[in-house]
Amino acid sequence: MKLLLTGGCGFIGSAVVRHLLRHTDHVIINVDKMTYAASEEALEEGRTHNRHVLVKADIADAAAMRQVFGTYDPDAVMHLAAESHVDRSIDGPADFVQTNVVGTFILLEAARTHYERMTGARKAAFRFHHVSTDEVFGALDHGDPPFTETTPYDPRSPYSASKAASDHLVRAWSHTYKLPTLVSNTCNNYGPWQFPEKLIPLVTLNALEGKELPVYGDGSNMRDWLFVEDHAEALVRVIEHGAPGETYAIGARQPRTNLQVVKTICALLDARLPDPAGPRERLIRFVTDRPGHDFRYEIDPSRTEAALSWKAPHDFDKGLARTIDWYLANKSWWEGVRAGRYAGQRLGTTQEKAA
Repeated sequence: MKLLLTGGCGFIGSAVVRHLLRHTDHVIINVDKMTYAASEEALEEGRTHNRHVLVKADIADAAAMRQVFGTYDPDAVMHLAAESHVDRSIDGPADFVQTNVVGTFILLEAARTHYERMTGARKAAFRFHHVSTDEVFGALDHGDPPFTETTPYDPRSPYSASKAASDHLVRAWSHTYKLPTLVSNTCNNYGPWQFPEKLIPLVTLNALEGKELPVYGDGSNMRDWLFVEDHAEALVRVIEHGAPGETYAIGARQPRTNLQVVKTICALLDARLPDPAGPRERLIRFVTDRPGHDFRYEIDPSRTEAALSWKAPHDFDKGLARTIDWYLANKSWWEGVRAGRYAGQRLGTTQEKAA
């Protein structure tokens, strides 16, 4: 398969690139705008691999997208490119509407034109896989059942509203134009190469440096946590084996409160690099909650597990230990990020996922 992958230099996208190169024979056309959170280093062997091509372009640029489809003639599309940081969406929602809504529309139109020109077996096999988030479903309270593929939409932030809009566009192009689309919704991802504005790397690096560990509210907000390499494996299963028109809820069955996550990071670091000043839990500081902070997200992946013969291999403790060890071994990368190597970065006190 020749796969057009958008956002392949981002946190999740780069994990997909690495998985595809290591476990399949697919060719990857990686389209990435290279915003502040993108990293060519995260491609690892993909930077020089003969089955990977990086095209630096904006999905909201219609002419550029037409050129990409015309030049590379892909067999399928996996659409990951998105603005994904909730705090940033609150401060500046325009970029989220432009990339997540307008960009998805432009990509759908380019894909539709490409699909309508295809014939025979290639046309029958073509897929457009749109990767989304569980945040489009709103928030859960204590005792509510986890989200499933049929949970009604109830987005609460500019980020989740923009992703909900893009989900609806994808399904509309399926019904109206018969474009064979797939949608997947996932929970919080974590793992190597995550930009340090996200909760787990932010807390890890602050704790290493003896800085305060900011936790929103009282830390009781809860998320389901999925190791990024497990998510990459699931996404490839969706594009290879998913049924057009279907939705796949991808989760790990690993819910934790934000405070539990922070305390686990402290314990893992204390075991590896004890701080002479004492246990790192002393650095925890509760800060003013952000506007509209959803209480709980959690996904029931039962249907996806059965349909795709997939289940997340990592439990949270094992995946988090691997993540901590990676950050300890890759100091030069995150020091460069924190020094502002990526233009426009703003490291905040977020508790949210990457996309």
